Amino acid sequence: MPDALLRYLTELVAAAREVLGDDLRGAYAAGSVGLDAYQPGRSDVDVALVCGGPLDRTTAGELVARLRHETLPCPARGLELVVYRWEVARSGTPEPGFEVELNTGAGMAFRVSYGPADRPPADGLFWYGLDRSILHQSGRALLGPPAADVVADLSPDDLRRLVVEALRWWLALPLPAGDVPAPGAEDAVLGACRSWVRLHHGVWLPKVAAGRRLLDEAGPLVDAATTDLVVRSVAARDGGPPPSGPQARAFQRRVLADLTGTPS
Repeated sequence: MPDALLRYLTELVAAAREVLGDDLRGAYAAGSVGLDAYQPGRSDVDVALVCGGPLDRTTAGELVARLRHETLPCPARGLELVVYRWEVARSGTPEPGFEVELNTGAGMAFRVSYGPADRPPADGLFWYGLDRSILHQSGRALLGPPAADVVADLSPDDLRRLVVEALRWWLALPLPAGDVPAPGAEDAVLGACRSWVRLHHGVWLPKVAAGRRLLDEAGPLVDAATTDLVVRSVAARDGGPPPSGPQARAFQRRVLADLTGTPS
């Protein structure tokens, strides 16, 4: 972990503890940091806080004020922070169940939601259960017990349902006009690879590792076009041109068909 990121996370936990006191039961680095795939200049910083009980609006607002980028500058593109109650984290629920969600940073739009009712369903409510599944496996404890002891995984049925819901959400997003390189298409491709690996092999991998794992399988999804697409998507994360939107969508549809057993 880069020194600047470690300092930031240490300061973030200290600020959260000043606001929440003993009600802060745990703090966990998630996403790319938890999966040991943090890429300076590209990755966000994902953090989950676990509190003992519900947060009133005053306390939640104070936490947001203390952790937003203008107060505590994030050294990455941005911070994606979610706060859960202890009982929600332990429940294995597929529902969002969060107390506060904060997106803030120099490279992302500011956004705060005080509970799931504040978040438009069109933006996706599947993220939280999937994120907690990753936390259960790979969360890095910054404060409190190991993540696996605090954050429960989803049931196999709920996991499959949310993964499929996420793929369908991605497929419904608008595409840039024309068969030209589309920013973000590489993440759509590698994210689909990660979903495939999780459901077929029971492990969450970083996106690049998931793409390589799928190619190594040499199964029915892997042909010359898939190999070229995944290789190009991996290279795009280091500055190469991304695939086109139609290429990414065609691959996502094939992954969805494989996971649901329906024609693509």
